[in-house]
Amino acid sequence: MEIKIKKSGSAKLTMHDGKDFELPMYSGAVGPDVIDIRTLYRDSGAFTFDPGFTSTASCESQITYIDGNAGTLLYRGYPIDQLAEKSTFLEVSYLLLNGELPNKDQLEDFTHSVTYHTMLHAQFDAFFNGFRRDAHPMAIVCGAVGALSAFYHDSTDINDPHQRKVASLRMIAKMPTIAARAYKFSIGQPFVDPRNELSYAENFLRMCFAVPCEDYEVNKVLARAMDKIFILHADHEQNASTSTVRLAGSSGANPFACIAAGVACLWGPAHGGANEAALNMLTEIGSVDRIPEYLAKAKDRNDPFRLMGFGHRVYKNYDPRAKVMQETCHEVLAVTGQKDDPILQVAMELERIALSDPYFIEKKLYPNIDFYSGITLKAMGFPTTMFTVLFALARTVGWIAQWSEMLSDPSQKIGRPRQVYTGAPERDYVDLSQR
Repeated sequence: MEIKIKKSGSAKLTMHDGKDFELPMYSGAVGPDVIDIRTLYRDSGAFTFDPGFTSTASCESQITYIDGNAGTLLYRGYPIDQLAEKSTFLEVSYLLLNGELPNKDQLEDFTHSVTYHTMLHAQFDAFFNGFRRDAHPMAIVCGAVGALSAFYHDSTDINDPHQRKVASLRMIAKMPTIAARAYKFSIGQPFVDPRNELSYAENFLRMCFAVPCEDYEVNKVLARAMDKIFILHADHEQNASTSTVRLAGSSGANPFACIAAGVACLWGPAHGGANEAALNMLTEIGSVDRIPEYLAKAKDRNDPFRLMGFGHRVYKNYDPRAKVMQETCHEVLAVTGQKDDPILQVAMELERIALSDPYFIEKKLYPNIDFYSGITLKAMGFPTTMFTVLFALARTVGWIAQWSEMLSDPSQKIGRPRQVYTGAPERDYVDLSQR
């Protein structure tokens, strides 16, 4: 399906000196119109000021669409809840990369290609031993992903479509192996190699939790929950890490370096660490009877306490991923024998209050995906240090899809944001003896 941006009119800009400029306006398939300011600086000598680029479209994309007011998230037009319930992560990966859902043969071929790229180069394992034994798993993953370009030279030429495809398959296939090895290294256990007969999620869970001294059988409920978590985190429009991947890619950097840049950006607590913060908050509250105390703190403007896992920078309605994550959370807690977990009871009561309390409703502080994902991952056996690693694993396919789309965009240019300079004006050098 090919949908191109189309002209929808124009906007008139009047400068302080009285000069008028007419700027073209365009419309996408859905969403608000955009004002094209590409020639503004050339024609007027002025440019726009938009910290964080929250009102600026940096690219044209056909991959993911978010309507924050309606609480909608679409992958290639498909609602996220439908994909999470009916699809698999590798099927969604094919969709994000290729634009359409695969047929049976296409899915089998794609699954085979990913499965048979899961092994790492034999010398790569020595790379992990260069880290301190107490290194954070995200530090290991960030370094390891960047190091892939030193091991797979035959897929770093971005001008070769075949090499780009091979690099994409390798990243999707090897990320679970790298993530599992980062976890095993951090807890002092031997690495577990992938098995070709297992699904993507099953393989990852086995590589994380199997040990040589006993057999490990993957729980199907946990594997399906892991698959859903990967689907829900696969892409999310032009967020900070995705924009970082595109910006790095705009310079012509190799794909492994670009994905490593995305991992580094995701590591920031304001981006990828929200589920850990939400879990820490629920643990701090501890029990349902302490909720009123913490709600009072949250409503007090002079109190630094913040309710984590509520509200979203983009969603001004209920996060569409949160409902799926809530159901998945219940399934995981039931199968792991933690259905009566006091942390979950706190979460349930907080959710009930958030959907009925005028304070939450007025400020549109609805529970988001991070509210439930932290509890779910904890119940599955992952430490909080692994939460962002799992996020990076899932988001890798979205980063690759965005990177590939950027390279095929004829209007793509190297990223070069402007600035408003507020430093000292030009001045002459003063000799050291005169200062």
